[in-house]
Amino acid sequence: MSQFETQQQPYVPSPAPVGQLNTSRSLLKLILLSFITFGIYSIVFYSGISTDINIVASRYDGKRTMHFCLLIFLVTPFTLGIGALVWNHRLAGRMGRELQRRGVQYSFDSGTFWLWSVLGAMIVVGPFVYIHKLAKASRLMNQHYNTHG
Repeated sequence: MSQFETQQQPYVPSPAPVGQLNTSRSLLKLILLSFITFGIYSIVFYSGISTDINIVASRYDGKRTMHFCLLIFLVTPFTLGIGALVWNHRLAGRMGRELQRRGVQYSFDSGTFWLWSVLGAMIVVGPFVYIHKLAKASRLMNQHYNTHG
């Protein structure tokens, strides 16, 4: 072998992804930071979730979740709020399927959205329970993605 020829090592893929996704979402953080930032943090919270689900699940299910900013500023006003219901239904279902595909033991799906966020609004605390469950599902999905890719 000459000095310019080198033996190449075989490629070994990294078990973890290059970038790490947010694993610190919580209901308490959402309430406090939304209050301090006059609601801006809630946009950041949901935007992060919509981006994360696309990063984690798109290569497996071939779908894309609409970015939350597009939903909140364009779609929701023109659909009188129905677009937000459809978006949340699809997000919860997609996140639940991804958790199930990854083998994460957590019960979350579109039924969770309808039960807690819509029907639960009658007992006032229902939407807060849904946001807590959404944040936990997001944390679990992102933790699994951060360690297993």
